[in-house]
Amino acid sequence: MSTTFPRVRRAQGYDIDEVEDFLEDARRAYTGDRGSAQVVTATSIRQIAFTMRKNGYSPSHVDSALERLEEAFAARERDRALTASGDQAWYQKARTDAQVVLDRATRPRGQRFKRVGMLTGGYSVRDVDAFADRVSRYLQQGTPLSVTEVREVAFGTQKGGYQETQVDLVLDAIVDLLLAVKAPA
Repeated sequence: MSTTFPRVRRAQGYDIDEVEDFLEDARRAYTGDRGSAQVVTATSIRQIAFTMRKNGYSPSHVDSALERLEEAFAARERDRALTASGDQAWYQKARTDAQVVLDRATRPRGQRFKRVGMLTGGYSVRDVDAFADRVSRYLQQGTPLSVTEVREVAFGTQKGGYQETQVDLVLDAIVDLLLAVKAPA
């Protein structure tokens, strides 16, 4: 019986076997072991989802570990890219990516993302626009914004709101950007 993470009692948690298999793939990928069943990147770590099972692993503990793992993979990916392309090319790409996000974040309120139909639920336009303003202040003025804040942002819903998939993709791009420019520990 695995004890990598605490298990939840009387509730659903992450499927233990799925978590263990993913962590083993991540370990192999990070150490360069060719036995990895899948390609593991910082992005794939952020996007992984596990089946919920009774008495599974505590989601909060696993999610916390995945965040640390994502940061480790992102740092390694950044270091490899810096070595391959050089500092100037790496930071130019980061600036270009930041400009794309800034262009989105500074669009007029209510027009920053595609809207869903009037009878369909989407993200609250007001909530998303307020967060986009924070992102804009970070990119233009250096106002603090952490990876954790982006990962944990929650938006209300509304009929005719912003298309969730599009907003989520931009949030992923913001996390990638923040991890790309994060100073090595």
